[in-house]
Amino acid sequence: MISLYLVDDHDLVRAGIRKILEDFRGLKVLGEATTGEEAVAWCREHQVDVVLMDVSMPGIGGLEATKRILRYNPDSRVLMLTVHTDDPIPAQVLKAGAAGYLTKGAAPEEMLKAIQEVYAGRRYLEPDIAQRMALERFPGNGKHEVGDDCNPFGILAEREFQISVMIAQGHKVSEIADKLAISPKTVNSYRYRVFKKLGISGDVELTRLALRHSIVPR
Repeated sequence: MISLYLVDDHDLVRAGIRKILEDFRGLKVLGEATTGEEAVAWCREHQVDVVLMDVSMPGIGGLEATKRILRYNPDSRVLMLTVHTDDPIPAQVLKAGAAGYLTKGAAPEEMLKAIQEVYAGRRYLEPDIAQRMALERFPGNGKHEVGDDCNPFGILAEREFQISVMIAQGHKVSEIADKLAISPKTVNSYRYRVFKKLGISGDVELTRLALRHSIVPR
């Protein structure tokens, strides 16, 4: 029996996923959370085989929650279930320690397969995403050429990307510092580093850029 824990800030989404999972034998949902903080607190007290985690949520979000959960429960496997399909989200998810990446548009049978794969200790990426990430490894693919299709967030380090997302979601520096357990000075250092790398001058430009490239939902 594979035990599962659902983390998503939308009640309707969680209800739909739970209904899908209950149709499959050998799976048991132990609980649900609406934020990364709730998920981390629950996982500190309980063992679970697979955590189905949304990326974009209020608070610390799915990436930071994944890292903290795996710190407490290294044997748990995190499967990201999200609407994001574009880079650099999949790469950042894997850097955070997630074992798999699946979009919410996937068929129920593919969700079951993904759960079984990560539970068995293997990595699972939705085929289209896996192919796109594989192509990025080859030079001359135009990934970082200037143009409308180039996603500039791909050049950011993991913490820079995480803080960029939180800023774009409207969090203040003090809130980010509190949620990530770092100083406001450190947050600002990352913030200005992001501005320099992306060639922007402020939070408003960062938010517009994040919206344009679907880093945060509209």
